[in-house]
Amino acid sequence: MTTEEYRIGIEEEYFIVDGETKSALRRMPAPFMDQARGALGEAVSGEMLQSQIEMMTRPHVSAADARRQLHGLRRSLGEVAAEFDLAFLAAGTHPTASWQTGKRTPTQRYDGLMHDLQMVGERNMLCGMHVHVELPDADQRVDVMRRILPYLPIFVALSTSSPFWESKRTGLMGYRLAAYDELPRTGLPELFESAKDYQDYVDALVAARAIRDSSYVWWTIRPSQKHPTLELRAPDSCTRVEDSVAIAALYRALVRHLVRDPKLNAGIDAVDRAIAVENKWRAQRYGIHGSFVDRRTREAVPVTQAVETLIDQLREDARALGGLDELEHLRTILGGGTSADIQIAVYQEAAHRTGNRNEALNAVKTWLAHASAQ
Repeated sequence: MTTEEYRIGIEEEYFIVDGETKSALRRMPAPFMDQARGALGEAVSGEMLQSQIEMMTRPHVSAADARRQLHGLRRSLGEVAAEFDLAFLAAGTHPTASWQTGKRTPTQRYDGLMHDLQMVGERNMLCGMHVHVELPDADQRVDVMRRILPYLPIFVALSTSSPFWESKRTGLMGYRLAAYDELPRTGLPELFESAKDYQDYVDALVAARAIRDSSYVWWTIRPSQKHPTLELRAPDSCTRVEDSVAIAALYRALVRHLVRDPKLNAGIDAVDRAIAVENKWRAQRYGIHGSFVDRRTREAVPVTQAVETLIDQLREDARALGGLDELEHLRTILGGGTSADIQIAVYQEAAHRTGNRNEALNAVKTWLAHASAQ
């Protein structure tokens, strides 16, 4: 392996639900988790709440291989779940679950987190997708993290899958980050000038016993503690595998592009970060149907135009990484909508047909379970 492969790994969080009602579990059956680990090994793990589970691919050079493994992991999880009359939903929020009924997973780490976070930890009934990309030099991660900030709202917009919360339409396409950002050390990272500045920040918090290590820093993007990667954490859990892999391929190509062009966004400042924060909100609210503030032109740029521009900009990087087909799939998302768009369409059709709000929500859950397992 060369240092220029930019290996990629994808982590997805899912809701484990009753196979018939698609309601989120309050307690994870121990035999189910034992069998899932037996079938999937280290690729599967529990999450902070017992209604959630996490799936992790191996590091891959090929985006196509990552897609095949992700398909296989979902298929195997679905088979194990079916044996226990369960299913899973890949979405940023569960349409009808109530955070007040959730139970934490009993581990030392999660016990400590819940003691620290209190109610905001209990409200963390949210599922995201994380994408790891290895850089040629791990010391470059903080520099790339800083220069990638203006692009992060694009990943939020493309992945929106959380328009419902506690049986209500939120009015947002991506509600997950609105809830997740209640937690400390979330949102966009600060403008660290160097890897030393970032390490000084972590060391200060650890020394003061505010956190145990850097894994307690939950920004939308961060240097991984376990791996020599820069970890994207902004996206909602994507309902469709093809969307997950396309967004991962976009991130991978963008990281390579920034590494190879160290002057790009080198002068990023507080104004750029503030505009990125505003655009992140606009992505959460409107998804792919909104627009972004452009500091240079002082105009509103449609999200679709911003994505098309980025695809063109990254075409050669994606081709070099063997991920051009995956990058092109982003146009399918733009044309056919994100998971949030489809959930809302399913809800509206069922509500019109049945005149019953609960039946409409059930239709959304049924679509999510079907699409997540495909």
